[in-house]
Amino acid sequence: MTEHPDTAAAQPKRDMAFREFVMLCACLMAMNALSIDPMLPALPDIGRDLSVPHPNDRQLIISVYFLGLGVGSLLFGVLSDRYGRKRVLGGAMALFILSSIACAGAHSFAMMLAARACAGFFAGASRVITVGIVRDRFRGDAMARVMSLIFAVFMLIPVMAPTFGQAILWIAPWRWIFWALAILATLILLWMGMRLPETLLPENRLRMSAGTIFRTVGTIVRTRTSIGYMLASGVVMSGLIGFILSVQQIFFDIFGAQGIFPFAFAAMAGSMGVGSLLNSRLVSRFGARRLSQTALLCLVSINVVHLAVILAGHETIVSFMILQAATMMTIAFTASNFSAISMEPFAKGAGVASSFQAFLTTAVSSALGSLIGQAFNGTTLPLTLGLAVFGSVSFLIVAWAERGNLFTRPHHGALRDPEFEPLH
Repeated sequence: MTEHPDTAAAQPKRDMAFREFVMLCACLMAMNALSIDPMLPALPDIGRDLSVPHPNDRQLIISVYFLGLGVGSLLFGVLSDRYGRKRVLGGAMALFILSSIACAGAHSFAMMLAARACAGFFAGASRVITVGIVRDRFRGDAMARVMSLIFAVFMLIPVMAPTFGQAILWIAPWRWIFWALAILATLILLWMGMRLPETLLPENRLRMSAGTIFRTVGTIVRTRTSIGYMLASGVVMSGLIGFILSVQQIFFDIFGAQGIFPFAFAAMAGSMGVGSLLNSRLVSRFGARRLSQTALLCLVSINVVHLAVILAGHETIVSFMILQAATMMTIAFTASNFSAISMEPFAKGAGVASSFQAFLTTAVSSALGSLIGQAFNGTTLPLTLGLAVFGSVSFLIVAWAERGNLFTRPHHGALRDPEFEPLH
């Protein structure tokens, strides 16, 4: 059977192996971790040099990035559905690099916050378009498995990022963290430009109009599982945002453990990588719904135990690290699975759906996570309480999305194993 030349051109080149595809997608998504985690050891230095008066105000360097990320996520998936994944992603990454350079040259806190918001805005493209690229090729449990592999590789970045940031601080001022970020983003952009083919098939491109966008968003809102799992993802991820915002102060102010912070963070974040790798192995057997719903129950249980430890006065750096690492592992089981479940209905309009998903989850998680961060009071209680409460709320939303029919595996017979082939 002869393929249309446009369709053939849109399919992945055979010289790009599946492993390279996973690695590239992981690096594209890792731009966000690269923009957050290396900054954590440098927050005191940045606050001192830019005259930030209150320690909790330093969290705004992270918070405004998430704000920009949410707004940018709403736009770039829509553009990629019209103009193609590669062109839009490449342009946004170039502007992200310029924003990072502006952060490196910031001489006031206001300028830093503005540049960070711009960096987050343009980084939104790497998140939503990468999800769209994966959805162009896979669906259902197959997509969940591929996303888990991507997250497993992606999680190597936050594991190493604080150590990377601390290493720069040992030999250079904090501004070089942003210069290094710009250089790494440039290398990823060149890799993508040379190796990644356009994945959006011509017949799946959408004309960019308000009517098309509203129809797709309307479909999301009317599809109970899609909107439910998007909301549940945002709520449960708020605990992760709260952790990122609080963790530097927890190690510096509560435990006085500045010296081991990068390594302790790596150990806790590494558990998410382990969780993602386990999920990629188990999801084809048990299904995305069963694994993610069980993980939510485990998350709540772990943090109820953690609350008991704190209230009994037995919290130590060891107990915090062990229980937080276990929590991070359960979050890994929810992230990729929730994303895949909510994206199941959208072969056409995957970019719009991915944009809305990223915007909604980022807006919800940033708002709720900021509440956890600003509630920091010199103890680990606000973070642990937030994780327990928001994990419970997330489970209730999932129960609503599934109409109470939990731990099932619908459409099992229609799901395919992930191979690097386009879906027809």
